[in-house]
Amino acid sequence: MAPSTPGTAPDAEDVLLARRGRAASLTLNRPRALNALTHAMVRRIDEALTAWEHDPEVETVVLTGAGDRGLCAGGDIRAIHDDARSGGTASADFWRDEYRLNARIARWSKPYVAVMDGIVMGGGVGISAHGNVRIVTERSRVAMPETGIGFVPDVGGTYLLSRAPGELGTHLALTGAPVGAADAIVCGLADHYVPSPELPALLDELSLSPVREALPRHTHQPPPPGVLAAHRDWIDDCYAADTVEEIVDRLLATGVQEAKQTAETILTKSPTSLKVTLRAMRRARELPTLEEVLTQEYRISCASLTSPDLIEGIRSQVIDKDREPRWRPGALGDVTEGMVDWFFTGADGREFLFT
Repeated sequence: MAPSTPGTAPDAEDVLLARRGRAASLTLNRPRALNALTHAMVRRIDEALTAWEHDPEVETVVLTGAGDRGLCAGGDIRAIHDDARSGGTASADFWRDEYRLNARIARWSKPYVAVMDGIVMGGGVGISAHGNVRIVTERSRVAMPETGIGFVPDVGGTYLLSRAPGELGTHLALTGAPVGAADAIVCGLADHYVPSPELPALLDELSLSPVREALPRHTHQPPPPGVLAAHRDWIDDCYAADTVEEIVDRLLATGVQEAKQTAETILTKSPTSLKVTLRAMRRARELPTLEEVLTQEYRISCASLTSPDLIEGIRSQVIDKDREPRWRPGALGDVTEGMVDWFFTGADGREFLFT
């Protein structure tokens, strides 16, 4: 039996709600869009969690994505592009509700099982990696790729990545590189590895048994080897630098081919986004709570709506797909400290408060 939610809305089926035994399920149901999140989907998830929070018959909540490509590719960035071009407020309103949902998931008192199978990016990380039971598979590809579209990691991404071991989180934030199961666990984005063929059996068991009993029966295999551990020395050294320019210089000076390729990747990203991201990551390390980091991210996100790089990045990567963004400014050296400061001041007058 589903909770009391507006099931007759045209977009209600974008999130499927179900109850089976002890478990209630949330299924993101936009497979053709790789389950990208809309504002209506965020609201529906929040309404479902409200209904289930104090329902004694619901012991566990399980999040999955429809289709065979992944859990969620993020927010609907085409809609964000259109809103930014028109000077609207829909994106700011969406982020406000989305970030509150991210914080709610992090505080959820019952087991919140996020099945991070396949592609999990951006907003998909926000509704999964803040949960208290996070499952990855051999197909998982987890990423915060925002610098490639002229944006900055949000949905609590800078909170999660700033707390990864050493400078691994800085590496992932600046490059937007996806990681597999083993590296996602190392970086604190996931907890458990379950081979994808075992997922149906696990989900069946969760309807009958508590998570603490069902999960260990499916986590007996190690994940496929990761790649980050072998590169920790140069990652930790290079990304400890104070500026993006120095990070790039250190990467190029290592003599390591993978480090050189990483520098080349970074230099394809928005110079402004790179500098704002580095500062956001450094500041997130010093902020004690997820809510404080989300408040910082909200200021940055709203400021990005009036930055030319967000519109240009989405145009290049998603709309025209020419993969040739014309960033403004086009070079790291042309992005001043004052330009970066502006993203942190809430200059557009918007503020974000948790209530």
